[in-house]
Amino acid sequence: MAAVDVPLGTALQRRGQSNLGERVFEIATLASLVIALGFLILLIVQILQGALPLLGDRGIGFVTDKLSPRVARTGLNQAIIGSLQIALITVVVAFPLGIATAIFLEEYASDTWFTRIVDVNIRNLAGVPSIVFGLLGFAIFVRLLEPVTGGSTALAGGLTLALLALPIVVITSAEAIRAVPLSLREGGFGLGGTRWQITRKLVLPNALPGILTGTILALARAIGETAPLLVIGAATFLTIDASLLGGLTDRFTALPVIVFHWSKQPSREFVDAAAPAAILVLMLFTLTLNAVAIWLRNRYEKRKA
Repeated sequence: MAAVDVPLGTALQRRGQSNLGERVFEIATLASLVIALGFLILLIVQILQGALPLLGDRGIGFVTDKLSPRVARTGLNQAIIGSLQIALITVVVAFPLGIATAIFLEEYASDTWFTRIVDVNIRNLAGVPSIVFGLLGFAIFVRLLEPVTGGSTALAGGLTLALLALPIVVITSAEAIRAVPLSLREGGFGLGGTRWQITRKLVLPNALPGILTGTILALARAIGETAPLLVIGAATFLTIDASLLGGLTDRFTALPVIVFHWSKQPSREFVDAAAPAAILVLMLFTLTLNAVAIWLRNRYEKRKA
C-alpha cells in the first residue's frame, strides 16, 4: 500500500490542535480538582467550627460516655461499639465470600453465558442504592431470620452491610486476580502444579495488594452508610451498656445513625455542636480503620519484596 505524503503545514496544524486539546483537558481536570478540594475544605472547616468547642469542653468524655438526651452529658460510647460490631461482621462475612467468589469466577469457571450473567449482575449490584440493601436486610435478617439474628440487632445490621460490600469486594478482587500475568500461571503448570496450588502460592500472593485495596474501599463505604441501618431499625437512643462481642444479638446503634438523629433534633445545641462533633469522630473512626488496612497491605508488600 503506497504511503500518503502529508504536507508539513497540515501536520504542524494537526499537532498544534492536538496540543491545544490536551492543554484544555489538563486545565479542565485541574479546575475540577481545585473545586472539589475547595468544597471539601469548606465542609471540614464548618465541621471543625461546630465540633471543637464541644470537644474542648467534654474532652475524651464525649467518646467514652453513654448516650443522653442532654448535650452536656451525651457521648458516643454505644455508637462506636456498634460501628465496630457491624464493621467486624462485614469483614468476617463479606471478605471471605467475596474473595472466594472472585477466585472461582477468574480461575475455575468457564466463560459461559451463565458466568457472564453472574458477572453482569454483580457489577449491577455494586451500583444499587444502599437503601435497597436495607430493605433486603430487613426482609431477610430482621423478619425471616429473626429467631437467629434477634431482629433489629447488630448481627442483622452487620449482615446487611456485608451484602452491600460483597459486590465491591468481588469486583476489585477479580480485577486484582485478572491483573496477575498469565505467564506466571503457565510457569506453574509447566512445573507440574495443580490449579489450586498455583492459585494459592502464585496468583493470590501477587493479587493480594489489589484485593486489600478493594476491601478497604468496601469497608469504608459500609461503615459510613446510614440508610440501611435506619431501615432495619437501628436505635437512635440506647440505655443499655454496649459490649463489642457479647451484644451481637442486642439492640444497637452506630455513628452514622447518631449523626442523622442529632442533625434532626429541634435543639440547636445538638445540630450546631453535637452533630458536627459526631461527624468528626466518624471521620476519624473511618480513617483509623482505613489506616490499619493500608498498613497491613503495605506490610505485606514489603514482606513479598
